[in-house]
Amino acid sequence: MSVPSPSTPQDQRTQETDRRTSRWIWAAFTACASAAVGLFFIPAFIIRPFRYQAPHALLLAMALRQRAPLGTLIAGLACLVFAFVLWRTIGLWRKALLAITLLAVTFSAVMARLNYFEWMFHPVAGAQFVAQAESKLDPKEMVMAVRFDSDARAYPISQMAYHHVLNDVVGGVPVAVTY
Repeated sequence: MSVPSPSTPQDQRTQETDRRTSRWIWAAFTACASAAVGLFFIPAFIIRPFRYQAPHALLLAMALRQRAPLGTLIAGLACLVFAFVLWRTIGLWRKALLAITLLAVTFSAVMARLNYFEWMFHPVAGAQFVAQAESKLDPKEMVMAVRFDSDARAYPISQMAYHHVLNDVVGGVPVAVTY
């Protein structure tokens, strides 16, 4: 059985320096992870259709969205470096925390490069039209109307709000109806 040797003042200073360095690395990792996740999630929560969007908030969201691809890449790479440095010195639970955080950072970096609004607002593939007499629209329903020669179409605003684009042919003329 070995007897632990008394720690010297030099050992205590080294341990204190290691703790400070570890805290600094954890703080840097947390800041980079927050930046990466925020660059994706802040615009995603501000830019929501069918909800009021304040002009200043929308300006912030668009500025972040524009910078998100590069910003999430830089923050993600920094997180990876910090996680690599921390990995050797921490226990199982903190390793799990690092791994989960890196998954969130990776998700944010990938999503920052996709136009997820296209998933919500996709063009109507094959619109179905009925005669006015057969329509079940409320008389107060707002519509967008297009007429060429004797051919006319009406597109309900309530339906166009979800799709924003509809390709159609009215009176032999191809049109892109948008709202």
